[in-house]
Amino acid sequence: MSKGGAFDLATGLGGKIEKDEVLSAVDKYEKYHSDFGGVEEDRKANYTDMVNKYYDLVTSFYEYGWGESFHFAHRWKGESLKESIKRHEHFLALQLGLKPGQKVLDVGCGIGGPLREIARFSSTSVTGINNNEYQITRGKALNRVAGVEKTCDFTKADFMKMPFPDNSFDAVYAIEATCHAPDAVGIYKEIYRVLKPGQSFAAYEWCMTDAFDPNNQEHQKIKAEIEIGDGLPDIRYTKQCLAALKEAGFEVVWDKDLAKDSPLPWYLPLDTSHFSLSSFRLTAAGRFITKNMVIALEYVGLAPKGSQRVQSFLEKAAEGLVAGGKKEIFTPMYFFLARKPQ
Repeated sequence: MSKGGAFDLATGLGGKIEKDEVLSAVDKYEKYHSDFGGVEEDRKANYTDMVNKYYDLVTSFYEYGWGESFHFAHRWKGESLKESIKRHEHFLALQLGLKPGQKVLDVGCGIGGPLREIARFSSTSVTGINNNEYQITRGKALNRVAGVEKTCDFTKADFMKMPFPDNSFDAVYAIEATCHAPDAVGIYKEIYRVLKPGQSFAAYEWCMTDAFDPNNQEHQKIKAEIEIGDGLPDIRYTKQCLAALKEAGFEVVWDKDLAKDSPLPWYLPLDTSHFSLSSFRLTAAGRFITKNMVIALEYVGLAPKGSQRVQSFLEKAAEGLVAGGKKEIFTPMYFFLARKPQ
């Protein structure tokens, strides 16, 4: 079944959470964040629960509005969002130098949109690791639809404690996922462990840039909106990610904030002043329709109680992302290619 219509959105809302427990799950999720009295230490200590609740609550919204690949992309003029997302994934595969038959790991794979695209593009076998049962169930169904179930699979596990032997994979990548880790050095060390010597790890990281001023209240508000709206314990600086890679043992081949030279702003799909027919559901009009549809679905009992609250914090996240992008204090595409020494 393809997720597309209002009914699919309604039935998927809440993921694996029992429908009558969605509202209390929203309450618990929100309490992790500063707007609701939460602190960073609690978010880091309970990141597994926080991120799991987040993705149970938002996956249907993501798929409804964005498609199967939950990430932004460097984008050329005249290029659709969908085209730019595919190219962003192909670029990563090319940087890793993937070859047919290799075993690749996708860290924090979502419902597997990039995993399927990269497997088809490079003729590799890709394993996705994800700790969210609902996303894995969706991903397996979509693998069958795409006909890649023999070369693509999923492992349900915490990516801070991967159930793979040392030196298992020919390449590892992460797309806007390791930002959920409570500790950058910890996640990079675990990736280093499962990667074969001489092989590469590439990622797109969500980061605050050097332009972010921690003493600026507006900057702090934007950062907090992104954290609550996107299930993040704390957004790291680009330089912290770079230092963590080196501490984990990697040789950094190259790194760059790809948002800086994107001809079209990465946040354009979320900017309410922009209109696009090809990504209508993300526009101001599309989001207004979705909001009212969710209100109606919740009212008649098709969507669980709490669905409007989820849509509301996603709207807040969109506002924070656009503001962070316009002020250039945040990037979702700090790219690096790193190698594990022989």
